[in-house]
Amino acid sequence: MADFFIGGQWVAAAQGGTREIRCPANGSLVAEVSEGTREDTEAAIAAARDAFDNGPWPSTPIWERGDVLLRVADLLVRDKAIFARAESLDTGKRLVESEYDLDDIARCFRYFGKLAGQDSGRVVDTGIPGAISRIVYEPVGVCGLITPWNYPLLQTAWKVAPALAAGNTFVLKPSELTPHTSILLMRVLMEAGVPDGVANLVLGAGPEAGAPLSDHPDVDLVSFTGGLATGRIIAASAAATVKKVALELGGKNPNVVFADADFETAVDYALTAVFLHSGQVCSAGARLIVQKELHDRFVDELVRRAERIRLGGPFDPDAETGPLISAAHLEKVEKYVADSLAEGAVLRTGGRRPEGEAYAGGHYYLPTILDNVTRGGVAVTEESFGPVLTVETFTDEDEAVAIANDTVYGLAGGVFTSDGAKAQRVAHRLRHGTIWINDYHPYLPQAEWGGMKQSGFGRELGPTGLAEYQEAKHIYQNIDPGPQYWFSHSDS
Repeated sequence: MADFFIGGQWVAAAQGGTREIRCPANGSLVAEVSEGTREDTEAAIAAARDAFDNGPWPSTPIWERGDVLLRVADLLVRDKAIFARAESLDTGKRLVESEYDLDDIARCFRYFGKLAGQDSGRVVDTGIPGAISRIVYEPVGVCGLITPWNYPLLQTAWKVAPALAAGNTFVLKPSELTPHTSILLMRVLMEAGVPDGVANLVLGAGPEAGAPLSDHPDVDLVSFTGGLATGRIIAASAAATVKKVALELGGKNPNVVFADADFETAVDYALTAVFLHSGQVCSAGARLIVQKELHDRFVDELVRRAERIRLGGPFDPDAETGPLISAAHLEKVEKYVADSLAEGAVLRTGGRRPEGEAYAGGHYYLPTILDNVTRGGVAVTEESFGPVLTVETFTDEDEAVAIANDTVYGLAGGVFTSDGAKAQRVAHRLRHGTIWINDYHPYLPQAEWGGMKQSGFGRELGPTGLAEYQEAKHIYQNIDPGPQYWFSHSDS
């Protein structure tokens, strides 16, 4: 079994470890893959280091690197059905959602492929005759890329595409639960012309296979997407070697609905905001903050519609959302709901596993709405990362902003109102990295993505997403050199 890609070769785990990957929808065996340890990751780091220090990729003309990324995009379109099926089997996500993701992933590679050719640096006016000053942007070096299980290939693309565009080499460590699209991506990168040693892949659990990417001195940058607790460990570990760090962590994202919002639109998006992919979305609008006079009508309609959401596996044509990723994660969501209810939240719908043979063997949880939650409680401070919506109320604009910002997180949020000026005021006052107005969830490859506060630092996508993988260097040239005689030069 050779699932690791190191130095341009497919290899097995050094110690022969393996892991079963099972579909969250029914528990069926997807495949058995290699399970790595620190030894494997250090071998991959060595390959990436050698490819960066001695290989052609960092000095390849930027337009040629861009062309490689454009070929990757074309190959992803060609193999869309293969990738989407693999993603759905690993995650339990509906096939149609995986197909949507593949379109976005191809666009991501295409965007950075085109952006790479525009990276020409800049000339600085020195104000000194006979001197030229330039700012050039060079690759950081060896990048450790650690990606999550909820959007395995999408989050990988957000890191791999800019890393390659900038001329870096990398070691990718996907979630141990969802490895297959990363394996497939390595094959596509090879076919597109990425040189040996530039792209490396190891599989395994974070403490064993992932840890070296943050503490190893030969890694120049670590980019991590995942939970806050792990992000803190990575940041602390990376500090010892003072490497660059980019973290996209959790979110407790507010969705603010004013009484003047279009009712049908706001209800529809409120459901999508939290129940898409069973809430396993870092930017999920899990906190509904609704104006007091609208509360009863709005929440009653949400409850009615939430109870009609159809659960099912990735290939069920009638399913509208799917299972949670694992039994352990299902238990975590159950505990979150139980703790919230113990603090006084009112269960309006859901709050349990669905019944029936169709859900046997899978990790399903009903769409859940918790009303009357209190500020400072578990329901509004902790991230459930499941299909759970909490409801809070406000009276005026100032209170809405105060409630929405009352979280250690700052990833994303939504504002629904028919008043354009109010929408802009609130959007600018919210301390979250992305704000949607009368919409929820869309993102663009050309627009930066990332969080404030404990949702992390650094940005993915957009020009800043490329800059994360670059170092700015100042080159100053005296084109008419001669002695300065700052210090005395005579013998007398």
